[in-house]
Amino acid sequence: MESKNTTITGVALTRAELEEHLSQSVRNFESCSFDDEDLSRLDLQGCSFERCTFLGTTLFACKMAGVSLLRCRAGGADLESVDAVDARFEGCDLNNTKWRRGKLAAATFRGCKLTGASFEEVSHLAVSFEECLLVGADLRGFSFKKTTLKELDFSDAYLAGCDFRDAVFEGGSLRNATLKLAKFQGADLRGTDIEGVKLNEAGLFKGAVISHAQAASFMRELDLIVI
Repeated sequence: MESKNTTITGVALTRAELEEHLSQSVRNFESCSFDDEDLSRLDLQGCSFERCTFLGTTLFACKMAGVSLLRCRAGGADLESVDAVDARFEGCDLNNTKWRRGKLAAATFRGCKLTGASFEEVSHLAVSFEECLLVGADLRGFSFKKTTLKELDFSDAYLAGCDFRDAVFEGGSLRNATLKLAKFQGADLRGTDIEGVKLNEAGLFKGAVISHAQAASFMRELDLIVI
């Protein structure tokens, strides 16, 4: 009988095969492929996946609390309604993933590609992003209040209603992001790229800290000459 300490390595697994391993308390998978499989509603809590692929995989309503995904590829995966509380994602390609109505409280994303990812209506208390590409991602209504945002690229992202009050931006970009009704009071934006901010959005930055160069950019948008 397999044990929970067994690592399954280098194979493509169907749903049935994965269920068989899980039933025998196997929780570690390395260099395995789950591409295009329907893994909906499986209990994957506490599992570790390293260098695995989930391309186009359906993970609808899976229990993934405490799961670790390390250097995995899951482009286009459907994670709607997933429970990924305390999950850890490091160095993963999660482009165009769908997380609608998922539970992501205390989940961490570090060094991940999340271009085009959709986080609509997710539960995100204490979720953490670090050094991630969030280009074109849908993060409407997220709260980043009083957090340090390290190297997050929000270019072209949908950030309507996001709360950035008292946040500190260390690198990254807000270039051409949609910022309708976002809150930036007290935010330190000196370390991030805010090019492309529209004049009718300038009021959103009232009370935020910006650099001289950023202020000059705003002035140029008003056709004023800064000397």
